[in-house]
Amino acid sequence: MLPGRRESTGGWRFRVLLFVVLVAAVATVWVTNRLLTDRFTEVTRNRAELRLALYGGNLVSELRRNSIVPQLLARDPTLIAALNSKDFSQSTQRLISFVEEIGAASLMLLDSSGRTVAATDRSRLGASHRGDPYFVDALRSNTTVFSVIPRDAGGYRFTYSRRLDSAGSVLGVIVVEVDLQKFERAWAGISDAMMVADASGTIILSTESRWRGLTESEAVQLQPPRNAIERAIRATADWTALPADAYLRGEAVMRTSTRIPFRGWRMISFSTYESVRERVNGVLALEIMGFALLLAGGFYVLNRRTALRMALFERESAELRLLNARLQREIAERERVQENLAVAEQTLAQSSKLAALGEMSAAVSHELNQPLAAMKTYLAGARLLLRRNRPEEALASFGRIDALIERMGAITRQLKSYARKGAESFSPVNMGDALASALSMMEPQLRQRQVQITQILPDEPVWVMGDRMRIEQVMVNLLRNAIDATKSMAEPEVQIILAAGETATLTVRDNGEGIEDLDALFEPFYTTKTPGDGVGLGLAISSGIVNDLGGRLTARNAHDGGAVFEMQLPILDGMEAAE
Repeated sequence: MLPGRRESTGGWRFRVLLFVVLVAAVATVWVTNRLLTDRFTEVTRNRAELRLALYGGNLVSELRRNSIVPQLLARDPTLIAALNSKDFSQSTQRLISFVEEIGAASLMLLDSSGRTVAATDRSRLGASHRGDPYFVDALRSNTTVFSVIPRDAGGYRFTYSRRLDSAGSVLGVIVVEVDLQKFERAWAGISDAMMVADASGTIILSTESRWRGLTESEAVQLQPPRNAIERAIRATADWTALPADAYLRGEAVMRTSTRIPFRGWRMISFSTYESVRERVNGVLALEIMGFALLLAGGFYVLNRRTALRMALFERESAELRLLNARLQREIAERERVQENLAVAEQTLAQSSKLAALGEMSAAVSHELNQPLAAMKTYLAGARLLLRRNRPEEALASFGRIDALIERMGAITRQLKSYARKGAESFSPVNMGDALASALSMMEPQLRQRQVQITQILPDEPVWVMGDRMRIEQVMVNLLRNAIDATKSMAEPEVQIILAAGETATLTVRDNGEGIEDLDALFEPFYTTKTPGDGVGLGLAISSGIVNDLGGRLTARNAHDGGAVFEMQLPILDGMEAAE
């Protein structure tokens, strides 16, 4: 009886232990499934949102890059001359040269009647676009017009158009077609479905061609009842089923959307749950396998079967080798991704350096133009004085040329220090002395134009803390703009007022025609001058300098005509300046 009782007691304990292990396995697998499902679903959603942000940024970048093209081509003198002379023999070739640099899908030049007179696609020559939106809307507007036009073969065309004016009359319209279909082709290489809808909800871009022109609700229809019943049966059998945002081709998908900052567009993606299920099921399989191994080990301990123990060890070794091989593959893949990321970062850094180099070269060209023009005038005067045997006055001109050379060196040193982003050293600056130096530099232009300069200066010096060369640079730009603004006036006049109050304020006023577009005045490359007279960087650079000095530069139109520019800088009292 005793051995029987021991056997019975051992069997009961074994059954209890087996039951406890099974309960622990079910609870662990259930909790793990819930936690990992939520976690991996959130990771998948975050990746989809990040991918949408990247694709949306690329889409907006392509649109903005092409939006400036019509404005540039509308000012092209060759195209304007061709429309005036009706000679378009070279216009098509010129547009072809432009499209290679711009990267647009196509370019078209339409005359005032809507006929295509030049195009990168020669098959469009002679076609009439009189009723097309990009022609009609461009004639009615004085800005660049964006149009979305359905294609006959399906899909949409995206165009920017702008009219060409000359002497107050409309000559034609330049049309730039943006190639957004390349994004559809790129998106088609991924497993998710993508779409872009406009402000009205109509799908204009999609990896599914049959979705274009529909709304999202029309494109993504619910399953028919028969498929829904089949899915319900599968969901009952599959305890890892996830709640679906929508269904595509009978598959549950996760819907992610984001707003594109362009005309109310939205980008929507649909991601399948396959990756989530695979990752969760992989972990659950490992857990189940672990509990299975635990039970096998329990049987091994109870039965003391050496053969089974050796087989179990061999199986564990094989599984560890497979796991090790998989980990090695994952490590190799991660290393390859990191190498690709390093290459991409180097490419981005090189692009940033090239952009900074272009900006610096434009600034150098603009800021050195004024001293070079003054040097040319002084050299001509010195040559004339030497011919008239007046060497002392010629030496004075050479002294001014030497000062201008020093100023050009200071400008280049300033731009190099700006490129290094180092700390700036400021010192007290007398605004009156800086104004006198700026007027001295502008003396050749003032004499040539015979501009009447009126100065109103305070009795006491006005001190500010800053960089005198940069302040003089702003004054020269303001004086030059004032002189250019009075070019069409019979009696040009420029009034300069220096005042000291809560701030040091320098006011430059001219009697020109005033400012047409105050909003775009301080934007880079905005200019109302004829080509060759300016590139539109003076006021943009001046505004940046004044902002760096803690002040502000404003502009307005005077009530009795002309423009008024005010430079306000933090004032420095006389005691602080002396210290």
